[in-house]
Amino acid sequence: MPATDQLIRSASLNGYVALVRELKHDPYHLLRGVGLSARLLDNPETLIPSHAVRELLERTARVTGTENFALRLAARRTFSNLGPISLVLKQEPTPRQALDTLCRYLKLLSSALVTRIEDAGSTVLVREDLLPVPGGVSIRQSIELAVAVKFRILRELIGPQWRPLQVCFTHRAPVDASAHRAFFGRMPMFNQGFNGMVCTLADMQLSRVPDNTGVVRFARDYLDAALRRRHVDAQATCRELITALLPGGRCTAQQMARHLGMDRRTLHRRLSAEGHTFSALLDEVRAGLVLRHLQESDLPLGEVAGLLGFSGPSSFSHWFRSTFGTSVSGWRRQQSATDERAVPGDSWRFG
Repeated sequence: MPATDQLIRSASLNGYVALVRELKHDPYHLLRGVGLSARLLDNPETLIPSHAVRELLERTARVTGTENFALRLAARRTFSNLGPISLVLKQEPTPRQALDTLCRYLKLLSSALVTRIEDAGSTVLVREDLLPVPGGVSIRQSIELAVAVKFRILRELIGPQWRPLQVCFTHRAPVDASAHRAFFGRMPMFNQGFNGMVCTLADMQLSRVPDNTGVVRFARDYLDAALRRRHVDAQATCRELITALLPGGRCTAQQMARHLGMDRRTLHRRLSAEGHTFSALLDEVRAGLVLRHLQESDLPLGEVAGLLGFSGPSSFSHWFRSTFGTSVSGWRRQQSATDERAVPGDSWRFG
């Protein structure tokens, strides 16, 4: 799926204009710089290109010199910003069931966000990721926004004093992480193998009093109808599953078909009808993810290879050279030279 086909509700930028103004910069100039009109933010249900939102968040953080911009934006979010989904979540009897429901309707909020809930003994892992796009566009701010919003959702469901056991990010630590500690109630761990939170199973199983009003039932019917109307290509579903499954080991066409409830030949036929192959999609997702890791984290190459589903560093190195035409060290030298030639843009301050 081209980056322009990945859409997200404009509600993801709720509070953006006011926050940028507080930072003494022009939000409208920044919006125009990524091809967005301020009018698109008037209706929270308007779908806008997710790649433009990623670029906007990164550019705004850089121009304003606000490394914790995403956290400051997330702090302005309320439960109601989820729209009708917020009503349905309140109906669920436990936070865990609410998260499962959120995952069910997630694509109505963003077609680029991938959330997986995994049980791990006495803990529950809430993993967040974004589908990679060509060019290795930075997603640091977008990922921090996604994790921060999920944190606020869980705090709404569990209680105002709740905090996770761990908060993890794959990217490197900021220069000053004090705002991150204050926001999450504990210091996040950076350069980790996944983005998200580790929560106690007990917290996720806390009983809640469901809201079973007629409004909630109407909201669920509305969301289910919206899901039925939504056409999802096989290649889009495969990209999402590849992104989610790669860190757990090798991701094969057979495994993919099993997850989709079909045989391998049916998967091949459906992808072929859309002009794609599984191996090409796998390489495309890997290429986007590896650039993200190399640009934004300090993970050893052995760990990066594992997160991309390679059996070892040698197979990873061979794939990297065949994909990018150079070794990892050669790519880094090229990237360093490109960064040195880059010219910073102006900040368009107010006043």
